[in-house]
Amino acid sequence: MIRARDLSFAYPGGPPVLEAVSFEVAAGGLCGVVGANGCGKSTLLALMAGLFEPTAGTLTVRGEPSPGRGGGVRDGVALVLQDPDQQIIGATVEEDLLLGLPPRDARRADEACALAARLGLSELAAPVQTLSLGQRRKLCIATALRDGPEVLVLDEPFAGLDYPSALEMRALLAANRQAGRTQVIASHDVEPFADLADAWLVLARGRLALGGPTEAVFPELRRHGVRPPSAWRPGLEVPRWE
Repeated sequence: MIRARDLSFAYPGGPPVLEAVSFEVAAGGLCGVVGANGCGKSTLLALMAGLFEPTAGTLTVRGEPSPGRGGGVRDGVALVLQDPDQQIIGATVEEDLLLGLPPRDARRADEACALAARLGLSELAAPVQTLSLGQRRKLCIATALRDGPEVLVLDEPFAGLDYPSALEMRALLAANRQAGRTQVIASHDVEPFADLADAWLVLARGRLALGGPTEAVFPELRRHGVRPPSAWRPGLEVPRWE
């Protein structure tokens, strides 16, 4: 579903943020992208979503080169940024949630509102400036899921969520996986979703330091500035977070 070969990227006038990164994310899988702050996680997610063009190497998503032309990658990938204020456009929950939907598509509007309610956003008339950080993040996620993307890319989705909301986020991730949706989650904290992920990419200083399944990656996490789950020990399965 997602394949990178010697992927590199640098912002104009700056040093490389990612260098010679190669990996694959299987269709329907949930892949965690972890690493210390500044290692290139958010940039990698933006590349997956087709927002940037690689400086070198290749990246294909859903069989199409990223960023592609005429929609391409962006038509089937939804990106939820770490800062929700960079994505929210509407003045109220409902206005932002339904932005871009055909005005007479009542079915999709009802489905979108039901999803928002499931995430604890039942007050559709609430002005977005009255929402907490966690609520604004949930609004972005509800809007991203509204169009049924094949690939969902989430940057720090658990940040700012209270415990009930974190549990609901986990339930959404599990439901997405059961439905066959490919998911990529970037985070500096693996604890809330460690038991849900199928594979991991560990970035360090813009390079891929580790990649593979949990049993191969977790024993080496601390060496790259990432803390493994508190209840996990080498040789044991990752315990369910609850």
